[in-house]
Amino acid sequence: MRAALLALLTLTALPAVARQEDPTTWPPLQRRFESTGGGGWIIDRYDPIVIGDRCVSAFSAISPAGEERRNIVLFDAVAMPNGTLCLNGRFRPEDGSDAGGTTPLRVFIRADGARFRSPP
Repeated sequence: MRAALLALLTLTALPAVARQEDPTTWPPLQRRFESTGGGGWIIDRYDPIVIGDRCVSAFSAISPAGEERRNIVLFDAVAMPNGTLCLNGRFRPEDGSDAGGTTPLRVFIRADGARFRSPP
């Protein structure tokens, strides 16, 4: 009974998008992928981890011309059954400049460490 109540409370505290989707059905997160912003940019060395109530990763954004920009992304981490959902991503350059932004990408980190990305 107590476990069922805890599961119900956990599910009702999740954002609506998390309740409507099963992130374990998402494709695996690769370290290198095309940017969600398009324009031919490639994201590389993307390895988010959970630290407290946040998910974080350093990464490189590589322009179509081959220019590399080092960044950091920070997500809100939401505990879910069997893992953590990383959402509301915000990124910024490692050099501290103001060229940051947001990302629609969401990441699910399963309890065993496997990572999945929201569908494009």
